[in-house]
Amino acid sequence: MAAKRSGAESKGSARTGVSPQSGQEPRNEPPLSLERIVATAVELLDAEGVDGLKMRRLADRLGAGAMSLYWHVDNKEKVFDLALDSVLEYRGPPEVDASRDWRGDVVHMLEDWRASMLRHPWSASLLPRRALGPNILSRLELLSKTLSGAGVADADLNVALWSLWNFVIGATTTRANFDLSDDDRAAAQQRLTDLSQDYPTIERSRLLLDNDWDGAFRKGLDFLLDGLAPRQ
Repeated sequence: MAAKRSGAESKGSARTGVSPQSGQEPRNEPPLSLERIVATAVELLDAEGVDGLKMRRLADRLGAGAMSLYWHVDNKEKVFDLALDSVLEYRGPPEVDASRDWRGDVVHMLEDWRASMLRHPWSASLLPRRALGPNILSRLELLSKTLSGAGVADADLNVALWSLWNFVIGATTTRANFDLSDDDRAAAQQRLTDLSQDYPTIERSRLLLDNDWDGAFRKGLDFLLDGLAPRQ
């Protein structure tokens, strides 16, 4: 009996484009690659969410056999990791201000981060429990470096970083899931008005009618950055 090939040999075969006969894709499909798998996984997650990502369903979209996927990825968890990291790549602003406005840089980073996750709402639920890939780590490194350069002490750097992380994740998750129609908002606010004796402050602020999500994010971020600004 022929000895089984090692995992390293199998992965090497995938990298050189050699795959077992049973896992070959149909001739009318592009060659299966890690890039195609990740891009198609993102499409599937966008369409059906985290629960919709099954290896068989992913293989069907790729026009491939399910087993052929494992020549490129170890398991479904790895697909989640790669898909998440791929949608969180940060390319930076088109032009960098020579004055190095640290607040402007941080705002751009975090608004881009939020926008990326809103384009792919499943990413906010995955991020806290996935392996941190190179794109995510690059974001965190750049954010930490910018805060440090602005004068945030090393002893406070982790607190600053986690505060901004939690703000972005929380704002994104709330926006992605708070999906009420205008009529539903108005009805909910009217119920608050009817109960204004018990909830006078949130009724007065018209909480449930405020749908300026972008403005609230930016102003809330300003509050945080005011607190992070080095004391003079």
